[in-house]
Amino acid sequence: MRRVRYYEYGGPEVLRVEEADLPEPGPGEVLIRAGAIGANFVDTKIRTGPAAGAIYQRPLPGRLTGDVVGTVEAVGPGTDPALVGRRVAALVAEDAYADHVVTEAAWLAEVPAGLDDAGASILPTAAPVALATLRAGRLAPGETVLVHAAAGVIGHLAVQFAKLLGAGTVVAAVGSPDKFDFVRAYGADAAVDHRADDWPDQVRKAAPRGVDVVLDSVGGETLRQSVDLLAPQGRAVVYGFAGGDFTGVPPLSLVALKSLTGFSLLAKRAAAPEAARQDITEATEHALAGRLRTAVHAQLPLTDAAEAHRLLEDRGRMGRVLLVP
Repeated sequence: MRRVRYYEYGGPEVLRVEEADLPEPGPGEVLIRAGAIGANFVDTKIRTGPAAGAIYQRPLPGRLTGDVVGTVEAVGPGTDPALVGRRVAALVAEDAYADHVVTEAAWLAEVPAGLDDAGASILPTAAPVALATLRAGRLAPGETVLVHAAAGVIGHLAVQFAKLLGAGTVVAAVGSPDKFDFVRAYGADAAVDHRADDWPDQVRKAAPRGVDVVLDSVGGETLRQSVDLLAPQGRAVVYGFAGGDFTGVPPLSLVALKSLTGFSLLAKRAAAPEAARQDITEATEHALAGRLRTAVHAQLPLTDAAEAHRLLEDRGRMGRVLLVP
């Protein structure tokens, strides 16, 4: 079978398509024949190596993550044999860019008939993160939400979930005015260009009473400015550091009845597994009913993995990048 790895840190060009033996599932695992692979932005940071900062370090050879949609072909010892033949989606932590992948059976998302590969690819990771971060921020009906990286995979889902949960105003922060129409099409009430020096003033214009909930995956100065935008009793939820800066928010910025919390999908799976599974179920229901839509920026063959990474790093990207074996 084919798989994609890298043996040195660097740009997208270090990704190498190679032949490999078919992996065998171990106890509690399944073997999936991949039909589509949702590429994740975090891998572009890990791929660059030490230059990206300690938070993104993983040893060589580089094994890529991804949201894999496919069919279970075999199960390991102690795994339910009835899974064979089922169409599923899963977050694969290593060697996700491959014709066949191995992953744990416990966190498979079963894909219902009628849901395409793009919609299925958000079920293991992007949709549960979008939903759970809003709940971590204790979003109440009528409140104002600021979503950073709102044209990304998680961001454009968070915009939709915010509306589904009853948000009064959703402000979408994106990297270019060219994305304003895109995020509005997915439910944003206002859009701001976070690369503009006055982006906080743009948010204040859209939300003059302050923001109740902020979802941030950028970190650094963006997070610090976002905390300043919070209304009294406002909540910021940080779930990533795409900007590469994960230094702290000054404690004094929180004394005006503001709060900051972090979110990790893997941490939620460990601490509250039933709630994490319910997030997948809820996301599946919304996607199947057409209430949660997935934008696909590009669909490429597996052999174009390097181009997929270039697109992930491109500020013009809107939505999901899929690889097809």
